[in-house]
Amino acid sequence: QVQLVESGGGLVQAGGSLRLSCTASGRTFSRFTMGWFRQVQGKEREFVSGVSWFDGSTNSADSVKGRFTIFRDNAKNTVYLQMNSLKPEDTAVYYCAASSQVLVPTFTLRYDAWGQGTQVTVSS
Repeated sequence: QVQLVESGGGLVQAGGSLRLSCTASGRTFSRFTMGWFRQVQGKEREFVSGVSWFDGSTNSADSVKGRFTIFRDNAKNTVYLQMNSLKPEDTAVYYCAASSQVLVPTFTLRYDAWGQGTQVTVSS
C-alpha cells in the first residue's frame, strides 16, 4: 500500500502559477505511475496529467497542455504538477494518484491509491 499526501494548493490570480506536490510513503514509489486529477463539486473527477514509472513518459489532458507540466523526483518520493498561466476554469480540488500500470492511465479505476486532495482556486 502507498500513502499519498498533496500540498501546494491555494488562491492565485488568473495568469499566475502554482506548484503542487505529492509525497508518497509505503511501497516503492519508483514503481508507480503517478497521475493528477481534478474535481469540481458536482462533476466527475477528470484526468489532468500523469507520468509513467517505466520510461518517464507523460500524458496530459488537452485543456492543460502547454500550461501544466508533471515531473517526478524518485529520490524524494515526490511527484509535482507545475501549473502556469492558470485560468478560472482550473479551479478545482486536485488529487494525486498512484497506479501499477506501465503507461499513464486516464481513468480513475486504473489507480490504486489516492491522496486527500488540495484546493486550487483561480480568481479572475
